[in-house]
Amino acid sequence: MSEDPIEPRTKNSTLESRATFLRNSPWDWRATLARFQSIAALLLMVLGLSLHPGVSDTFLSQDNALNVLRQISVNLCLSIGMTLVILSGGIDLSVGSVLAFAGMVAAGLLQSGIEIPAFGVVAQFTALGALVAGVLAGAMLGWFNGWVITRFKLPPFVATLGMLSIARGLTQLGTKGFPITGLGDDFGFIGTGHWLALPMPVWISGGLVAVFVLITRKTRLGRYLYAIGGNERAAQLSGLNLRAIKIAVYTLGGALAGIAGVLLTARLDAATPNAGIGYELDSIAAVVIGGTSLSGGRGSVLGTVLGCLIIGVLNNGLVLLEVSPFWQQVIKGLVILAAVALDKMNSKEN
Repeated sequence: MSEDPIEPRTKNSTLESRATFLRNSPWDWRATLARFQSIAALLLMVLGLSLHPGVSDTFLSQDNALNVLRQISVNLCLSIGMTLVILSGGIDLSVGSVLAFAGMVAAGLLQSGIEIPAFGVVAQFTALGALVAGVLAGAMLGWFNGWVITRFKLPPFVATLGMLSIARGLTQLGTKGFPITGLGDDFGFIGTGHWLALPMPVWISGGLVAVFVLITRKTRLGRYLYAIGGNERAAQLSGLNLRAIKIAVYTLGGALAGIAGVLLTARLDAATPNAGIGYELDSIAAVVIGGTSLSGGRGSVLGTVLGCLIIGVLNNGLVLLEVSPFWQQVIKGLVILAAVALDKMNSKEN
């Protein structure tokens, strides 16, 4: 029997075989790039500001680093809750207004307490009691969001847009249009105090990150979030109680917005009727920049931390560079558009 002659390897055949290997290889370079794009963006920003002759000394100082961490703490609390909501396939546009409402409740109770005229009783609140009340107020509004969405089958965008207006109106009614000030040193310590050389807001937000990393990775609730966001119909057919899970997610998001409201109020020593305006945009931006898909089912809390750091360093760098506030808004908008575009490209490839 005669054997077919073996054709010599040509340059084109070698290139084709390498391309085939890359396509079939378990290492997907596109997935790797998508996974580390947030880290790469943060490192490039830090490197650029560190090498800039005009701001390098200020940017690299310890005080500035602590300032950045303190500034992102409020957004990080909001963004953790937003991550949970978006992972489940939803969205929450009300977090900025819920933040303001929670801060108003905490400040009002701390300053004036609760008066019950029928019994001639006035209940006064400690700093801890006011903090708990603010968090519960945020959780209550978050629960209402989840209940409306699941009970009346409203799109999350519409339901939370309504809550944005409701919570803002309640805040303005509670403050009567004026800031509530003079909240005391004990309450102020939550927002401006230090422990082991780190600001208290950094400790609080860092602790929340650790808790919710464990929740999303190691608990049933975390698995359910990814399942619902990935394929809600399949999750329902598998027996998951979608209504209870969604209500729980929005309640947690509201509670985290309440914590953010207490932190901001304590830091400013005032609850203002306009607090938190536009914060929902920064929150969504941090989540998307951190790699969480707007369609749900893909993302992580640690990615959101990176997103918050990117926004914090970007804001800090633009201020140090003395960029006009109007151009800062333009630049942040472009960054958000780029992040969403990358998310859509990654979704199509996957």
